[in-house]
Amino acid sequence: MELTRRGFFKASTIGSTIALGFDVGKARAEMRELKISRTTETRSTCPYCAVSCGVIIHTLGDRAKNSTSAIVHIEGDPDHPINRGTLCPKGIALKEDISHRQRLTKPMVRRPGSDKWEDISWNDAISQIAKHIKTTRDKCFVAKNAQGQVVNRNPGFGMIGGCTDTNEFNMLQWKAGASWGVVYRDTQARV
Repeated sequence: MELTRRGFFKASTIGSTIALGFDVGKARAEMRELKISRTTETRSTCPYCAVSCGVIIHTLGDRAKNSTSAIVHIEGDPDHPINRGTLCPKGIALKEDISHRQRLTKPMVRRPGSDKWEDISWNDAISQIAKHIKTTRDKCFVAKNAQGQVVNRNPGFGMIGGCTDTNEFNMLQWKAGASWGVVYRDTQARV
């Protein structure tokens, strides 16, 4: 019988445990609990590209009304049909992007001619976006084409959806775009 390297290590480990009387019970008692054992799993979609890989976000917190749960781990979803648990380097770094201290958490604006960004409220941001949409629509709206046919379109801006948006959000976004006359529409999630 030929003894392989692997076979030698198996035999020597088992033999030394039995012959020398090692008690593996103490080693098992010292094993740490996994950091995700008490977490809440939330399935989501990676926001970086059009592949739409599934991720599992592990959060730790008591889910009380006024508390914020902390993300302790993000991994690929092995049950997801697209990525089957694998993630690219951007998807693997998703936890650091979410919890980074320099991540923007409020709207900011850089005024014309300024080189500094300033904080604004959500109400101000929404009203300024609405004002820009209205101004662009009024400036670029085309009611009739060169042949005199009614087209009601706005080539002044376009809209793009994302792979993390829900079907309901995308439907509302496309309906809003159609009401503004947007003809240049696309989504990165072609799934």
